[in-house]
Amino acid sequence: MDPMSGIYHPQGIFLCPMRDTKTKMIKTTIAALAATPLLFSGAAFAGPYVNIEASGSYPDGAYTSGSIETVVGYEGTAGAEGGIGYYVSGGPVVTHTESTDEFGDVEFIGYVGGSYDKFYGELSAVTNVDDVDWGAKAGVKFTF
Repeated sequence: MDPMSGIYHPQGIFLCPMRDTKTKMIKTTIAALAATPLLFSGAAFAGPYVNIEASGSYPDGAYTSGSIETVVGYEGTAGAEGGIGYYVSGGPVVTHTESTDEFGDVEFIGYVGGSYDKFYGELSAVTNVDDVDWGAKAGVKFTF
């Protein structure tokens, strides 16, 4: 097989089935070097994130409603290591109800949360047709 033969992908990418060994070694080295800082970092990684979440409500074991959220957010720690952790995120949410078997309008949901030591809290808000529905939670997390 000719090493320059391959498959042309519609998005303009040329896929070549036979790769040069040197190219593979360089790419592997670059990937390993890019991952190295993660080996020395703590368990939490500050920065932007995307979270996709599906939830449902099953009172008495029967499905009644659910939602799908797709939020973009940012999390970090204020101050030195072990300081106050925080996050903020928001994005579209769509709900489904069993009674009408329909998906509702696309609304917006947002979260602001924080933590210190083993304590955490969160405020959330989701738009509704005419108003905003608010939520809050607080807790203590014990690890063993």
